[in-house]
Amino acid sequence: MAHWSDTLAVFDTETTGLDTRHSRIVTAYVGLIDASGQVTECAEWLTNPGVMIPEAATAVHGVTNERARAEGREPHTVVAEIGATLAGYLTRGIPVVAYNASYDFSILHHEMLRYGLEPFADPGPIVDPLVIDRAVDRYRKGKRTLQMATAHYEVAFDGAHTADADAVAAGRVAQAMIRAHQSDLPETAEELHTQQIQWSREWAENFQAFRRGRGDAGFTASGEWPVRL
Repeated sequence: MAHWSDTLAVFDTETTGLDTRHSRIVTAYVGLIDASGQVTECAEWLTNPGVMIPEAATAVHGVTNERARAEGREPHTVVAEIGATLAGYLTRGIPVVAYNASYDFSILHHEMLRYGLEPFADPGPIVDPLVIDRAVDRYRKGKRTLQMATAHYEVAFDGAHTADADAVAAGRVAQAMIRAHQSDLPETAEELHTQQIQWSREWAENFQAFRRGRGDAGFTASGEWPVRL
């Protein structure tokens, strides 16, 4: 029988930094995958973000300031198109997968505000393999990066840290994860979205307590998901 995860939208950004309030989108990808994980629709963007791309960011995603200035499109237009493309899938009831969704959707939220666009009030349903993995396989050792997740769930992953490769890999990991843990997950994408809000909050509370217990008394962890305001 068909399952709602047989058709998923996938989303990823590469940016100028880690601060979701102030970093800018450099590249982005939104696609659609079928039950076999094959891409059936896609759109990708390269911007001239209007600020310098730090060398550390270029070292991750490979986009230089020279390339962004020469080939990148105007960021207001790009951000508007990304938002419209995602809204189109969500309006059709297609869940959107993003690995560590609170990063990508927060970046997009603040970029939309920056350019006078109406941000998503409450995007959903969103599927975040990172949040799910931490909840359903809590005691597995090792890092919870996308690369480690693809290895654990035996998903092919080439071209790490490019928006297209990361987005598609995240979607395929989500499908593999749902198949492996279906009995532990809510039946619908909407119910899973609501569950992830709780899981994200619980993980942040536990991680904050752990860090403070190790002597970092001022450490705080945000459990806001999928958008950190």
